[in-house]
Amino acid sequence: MSDRARDSTPLLEVDNVSKYFGTVIALKDISMSVRAGEVMCVLGDNGAGKSTLIKTLSGVYRPDAGRYLIEGREVRLASPRDALARGIATVYQDLAMIPLMSIWRNFFLGSEPTAGWGPWRRFDVGLAMRTARDELLKMGIDVRDTSQPVGTLSGGERQSVAIARAVHFGAKVLILDEPTSALGVKQAGVVLRYIVQARAQGLGVIFITHNPQHAYPVGDRFTVLNRGRSYGTFNKAELSREELVQMMAGGRELEELSHELDEFARADADIEEGRALRAAAHQLEEEAKG
Repeated sequence: MSDRARDSTPLLEVDNVSKYFGTVIALKDISMSVRAGEVMCVLGDNGAGKSTLIKTLSGVYRPDAGRYLIEGREVRLASPRDALARGIATVYQDLAMIPLMSIWRNFFLGSEPTAGWGPWRRFDVGLAMRTARDELLKMGIDVRDTSQPVGTLSGGERQSVAIARAVHFGAKVLILDEPTSALGVKQAGVVLRYIVQARAQGLGVIFITHNPQHAYPVGDRFTVLNRGRSYGTFNKAELSREELVQMMAGGRELEELSHELDEFARADADIEEGRALRAAAHQLEEEAKG
């Protein structure tokens, strides 16, 4: 974490946020924040509340309780478009929704540069392609051909394009939804490198994942969710990788599982021992008959 991140006002902060669906508690009293030049990792297993938190941070859901602050000011987001206008960009896990159009068209996505005037106004293909290539290179992404369909890119490249696009259009905070979950080792490493580069450019990054092995190398702080509640937020210096794994899995659950496995092991040992005794008894009985 940079000195700037330690001293600055959080770019995004939630304070005791809760979200309910009828009688179901999806989130309860969640507090976390991210500053410029910082990677905040939010971890949790399936059902921990990560998806609900993402949708709350990105403006899809409104919290039922608690406060949402952007640069120290409390806000109430009306929609994801409202969040984007305030510099909060979310890159979702499922990028298969990206249309099979050329990469430069997708890169601009509604903010295309034009040339000409009036009825002769047209999409400026040359400028778009040059801008897309330059902005991708700033993130260390060297695509083979900026006119190739997005659908032909690898999973890591798609994630990288989405990150570069958000940075180009002025995002202050990147919310990344499981960006490495469906990737191989090499592609996941590429995405992690882009996360570090975004931090170096002064962005705040919220990296949401269930994989502590991916989160720990790039994270500055860690918030761990379990069944909609938070175990707290920890600086990297306070938490080893092994402690993070155990906390994410739930120390009590692991301890109970260990006891259960011990019981099974003892039961298996008793069964095997009983079989051995019965076999020995049978052998002695046959010898006695002989």
